[in-house]
Amino acid sequence: MNLLQFLRAEPAWWLAAGAVLGLVVGSFLNVVIHRLPRMMQARWRSECLEYLREQGETGLPGPEPAPFGLVSPRSRCPRCGHAIGALENVPVLSWLWLRGRCRACGAPISARYPVVELLTGILFAACAWRFGVSAAAVGAMLLTGALVALTFIDLDHQYLPDEITLPWLWAGLLLNLGGTFVPLQEAVIGAAAGYLVLWSVYKIFKAVTGKEGMGHGDFKLLALLGAWLGWGALPGIVLISSVIGAATGLALIALGRQGREKPIPFGPYLAGAGWIMLLWGDDINRAYLAWLAG
Repeated sequence: MNLLQFLRAEPAWWLAAGAVLGLVVGSFLNVVIHRLPRMMQARWRSECLEYLREQGETGLPGPEPAPFGLVSPRSRCPRCGHAIGALENVPVLSWLWLRGRCRACGAPISARYPVVELLTGILFAACAWRFGVSAAAVGAMLLTGALVALTFIDLDHQYLPDEITLPWLWAGLLLNLGGTFVPLQEAVIGAAAGYLVLWSVYKIFKAVTGKEGMGHGDFKLLALLGAWLGWGALPGIVLISSVIGAATGLALIALGRQGREKPIPFGPYLAGAGWIMLLWGDDINRAYLAWLAG
């Protein structure tokens, strides 16, 4: 009996493997969530300075080196500079062992880190349960990791990096060359329709109000989801994200935690709705069509 046969015969081990892989990936996603926006900001500053130099501006500061990459240098405590060792970097367990504090200086470590790790572990296990031992399960985990990273980056900075949305859009199309989730034709139409739907809403809203109702990253995220899940998933994604987003926004305003003029990032709701449709999209669509049929 080979490994795949064993995992199919013992699904509990496959679920456990998905959960452990999710915890490890979640630890790396914490790095992406923290570093990628800062890497982008450093690049933008460098590009702006280069443009000003080309325009003849003088007295500008010299080019700044990138603060870090996604792989190096090693993570350090922002307060004391203590390098995080291997035993301090075990997902969830290290945070509990350290009681949420730096071992060197006692500075608090945000609970965000174990939350992201645990969330990713649970979502990966759900993908393993839903798709079994298959290429679809691995693809679902890849998409899930990207959605988790995009969600927290959008919550922190209110943008969705092209460095994630565009490669994962192409990855969805390539994965569906073999019809992993939907036929390629549906994936291509889904990518185009996903972008155009929110782009049209953006243009209409801006023409009517003179304001920008959403960022361009939202168009690309819905295009990404269309590339993975096909055009048939788009109505459900838009409906679920809009309802949950509107309800959450109204609740935050009512509780005084969100000003009416302050924008609310839409990416997390698109990502959440996309993940729901990834796992249960066919069931949701069938139930909706049955309801329409009376």
